Amino acid sequence: MPSAPAQQHERRRAIARLLKENQVARQAELVELLRAEGYVATQSSVSRDLKDLGAVKLKNGYSLPERSHDGNASALALVAELVRDIRTAGANLLVVTTAVGAAQRVAVTLDRIDWPEIVGTLSGDDTIFVATANSTQQRRLRARLRQNLRKVTK
Repeated sequence: MPSAPAQQHERRRAIARLLKENQVARQAELVELLRAEGYVATQSSVSRDLKDLGAVKLKNGYSLPERSHDGNASALALVAELVRDIRTAGANLLVVTTAVGAAQRVAVTLDRIDWPEIVGTLSGDDTIFVATANSTQQRRLRARLRQNLRKVTK
């Protein structure tokens, strides 16, 4: 019998596949799909899995962030509609405001694009703190984000 971490890993892989193959609007639907494939799943386990995978619920259902393997900003286009504002805070911190419930997905995207200006991110429900090494990196990152997220206001 597989260990609990192995089961969780396999369930998360199944969730990623199911979300690509199906429009899933509710966690209960995802639980049913997983159970139909033989996975042990509850609403609370699926909720944790979705959070850990960086999933966000959009108008048409749950969606996972895309990985950006080449380090470019193409992944940002997928989350641009979720970003509401970008502000500076101090010398090396940006505050990114998102749609409610979207901060984690945007933060995961920022982490995965692997830009050198980004030291790290911390996300809540609709707010992300993005740390940079210094004020020069902060200005560069802010300009780069605004360029790639054209809808964002000043």
